[in-house]
Amino acid sequence: TLINIRPVVAAIKEFFGTSQLSQFMDQNNPLSGLTHKRRLWALGPGGLSRERAGLE
Repeated sequence: TLINIRPVVAAIKEFFGTSQLSQFMDQNNPLSGLTHKRRLWALGPGGLSRERAGLE
């Protein structure tokens, strides 16, 4: 192949395995999904700190 995808796959696995934003989303509760998405948006890279955001 022209491109070795192993480094890309490793980076994705590392991000989802170690990121503070990586968590399982409860798909049975729509409000839980909205809360999860709000956390991703506010606390993501370059976002607010947990203390300044006022989230749980």
